[in-house]
Amino acid sequence: MSNHKLRGKDLNNIGYDNDASRSIAMTLSLRHFKHTPKTEILEIFQQVKENPEAYLEHEHLAQLAGTFVTKSKLKEFEEYHLLEKGGYLKTYGAKHIEASAKRQMEIAMTLPVSLNGALMPDAHSGYGLPIGGVLAVQNAVIPFGVGVDIGCRMALSIYDLSEKYIQHQSYQLKTALKDFTHFGMDGSLEFAQEHEVLDREEFRQTELLRKLHGKAVKQLGTSGGGNHFVEFGVIELNEHNTLGIPTGKYAALLSHSGSRGLGANVAQYYTKIAMEVCKLPKHAQHLAWLDLNTAEGQEYWMSMNLAGDYAKACHDQIHTNLSKALGIKPIAKVENHHNFAWKELDHESKEVIVHRKGATPAHKGELGIIPGSMTHGGYLVSGKGIPESLNSASHGAGRAMSRSKAKETFTVSAFKKMVTTAGVTLIGGSPEECPTAYKNIDEVMAAQDTLVDIHGKFIPKIVRMNKE
Repeated sequence: MSNHKLRGKDLNNIGYDNDASRSIAMTLSLRHFKHTPKTEILEIFQQVKENPEAYLEHEHLAQLAGTFVTKSKLKEFEEYHLLEKGGYLKTYGAKHIEASAKRQMEIAMTLPVSLNGALMPDAHSGYGLPIGGVLAVQNAVIPFGVGVDIGCRMALSIYDLSEKYIQHQSYQLKTALKDFTHFGMDGSLEFAQEHEVLDREEFRQTELLRKLHGKAVKQLGTSGGGNHFVEFGVIELNEHNTLGIPTGKYAALLSHSGSRGLGANVAQYYTKIAMEVCKLPKHAQHLAWLDLNTAEGQEYWMSMNLAGDYAKACHDQIHTNLSKALGIKPIAKVENHHNFAWKELDHESKEVIVHRKGATPAHKGELGIIPGSMTHGGYLVSGKGIPESLNSASHGAGRAMSRSKAKETFTVSAFKKMVTTAGVTLIGGSPEECPTAYKNIDEVMAAQDTLVDIHGKFIPKIVRMNKE
């Protein structure tokens, strides 16, 4: 294996001294030269550098060759006009969705790169795409179509322990959540975290990622603010579950968080570039895209995938740390992204880029988690693979009220009383995340019963969140 693995220093040795060339070369080596000996890969890349004009029409190497012929200039931009009528858009649970979110999705469908779209029943307004928006485009990626929290995801660990474990061990569970999780922008866990993602070559491929490596080390295993959480609860698996676990109620751990400062900085950096090179009318400017045939597009794609893997690593550490602290081991784990872009095949078997900004991948048989709120259960589901939804489902209940409106509406005492009455112990949290600031999760699930099958229901019992 090591004979095939290409590293940044190997490229430096053959004169690849700019970030764009290195990042594209690394991507090509992983995608098209996975089983080629390293010496042969380097020889090919050396030839491209020495004679780039000969490779400008090559199926795989043209993009790399272009970095040696002309240097990309961010001041050179192209102005685009929106289409009068957008592509196909399917909306689920329209009565649950505010008009502003529908309008945002309609605008996204008028982009010249847009192909198809879908709006999930938990949708609400955001920047660029609405939260709950799914958009398929051609050979491009929209940083604000992915979102600021790249790779935000869910992770569920199920233990071979009865629901009584949560009740009998409540003190130990609360202590573990306080000692082994950390929320918010500042600080970190009090003990060092190690994960192979920190050794990834991509961290050495661009100046931005090199600068962000230290932040990634510090924040590994931590969670963000807002609606991010780590909670213990009870999951009731039904007879249709595909986990191979008998029907019944089990203790479980559920977490929701993303790629922390790494993803946020990547999103902001490449959104700025996208808005410089892709000029759109003012009301659509946050939908600016990066062409995947450009160095900037490839750099974002590489950085996005790294941020997604980093988000997974954070969840890995959270679940591992808590399980070890409590001396328990999971018998099953389910996890999924819901702020990401994927290369997928459409109904005509053509490659498209599918953005799911606050939407759960729901290809046929694909497992995922759709949470409710801190007092209302979430669901373990599998997708039905519906093409009209672009193989997607909602990522949660969705906000019925903005964070600022919720803060104005609910007092701290009323918020705490609501949570306590529901039988939930809350560590941290704030009125912005009041359960009634969210849509009814059961109504949202009913609106998408054609998109997913339900395998179980998770009920929160002890919830840890950031205190805003």
